[in-house]
Amino acid sequence: MGHNHNHANNNRSALKWSFFLISIYMIVEVIGGLMTNSLALLSDAGHMLSDAAALGLSYVALTFGQKAASNKKTFGYKRFEILAAFINGITLVVISVYIFFEAYQRITNPPEVISTGMLIISTLGLIVNIVAAFILMKGDKGENLNVRSAFLHVLGDMLGSIGAIIAALLIMFFGWNLADPIASIIVAVLIIISGYRVTRDSFHILMEGVPLNMDIQKVKDRLLSLKEVKDVHDLHIWSITSDFPALSCHLVVEAVEDYQSVLSKAKQLLLDEFHLHHVTIQIDKEEKGNCSLGDHCN
Repeated sequence: MGHNHNHANNNRSALKWSFFLISIYMIVEVIGGLMTNSLALLSDAGHMLSDAAALGLSYVALTFGQKAASNKKTFGYKRFEILAAFINGITLVVISVYIFFEAYQRITNPPEVISTGMLIISTLGLIVNIVAAFILMKGDKGENLNVRSAFLHVLGDMLGSIGAIIAALLIMFFGWNLADPIASIIVAVLIIISGYRVTRDSFHILMEGVPLNMDIQKVKDRLLSLKEVKDVHDLHIWSITSDFPALSCHLVVEAVEDYQSVLSKAKQLLLDEFHLHHVTIQIDKEEKGNCSLGDHCN
């Protein structure tokens, strides 16, 4: 529990400082984008706006997720993290579609862009995003989908800044104003891929799908490998949130006296081999004369 609590504190701290950093620079980039007439900067600023919202929402989600369970919400607010991740993913997709539209307008009618100001602002933006990404890397982005979605937002911003830098250099040295909308399109493609992945993973959890790193058939086979277990039915594996898998099932066992021993063996197996802590198992006695294996024997 202490380990999980430290993870939560690290995640909240990373999200909070990243939020302040991104929000402050987002204002600078909006002003710079308007002054230089650069779509690459404005699209990156728009993405930074979504980042600020995503990071703020993620922070609130993790804070809510630590609230104690109640009689009405027996798992507390842990699933709010997944809702935040889902919203973040959808936001990424919407932002990328908007960038595509604006880029098309610019390709058909390329405007003049002030390349020097664009280069300075995009370079500063890259530095800010690198710092924000470094802060988020200290969080639990490997297991926590909510932190990972926020991290992907910042990575998308970083790519946006790189694209803006390249576009500014092409405009500065070759006068190629089309580089501005083209850079925006490339970034939009990368953003929409990230948005799709986060949306897909969070939707899978919301639908109570089997965790992506879990093979339900392997879990069933291992439970059946216990000599007392004759059948496994009503096996369900799902996630409460991205780093909180749960399992429930019925085990049909032969007529042994010590059911508690079988239960303990099954729980230990699930913990050791599959890292499943939240497990609910019902033991059903095999009654050959009254029901066949696989039936609900109570």
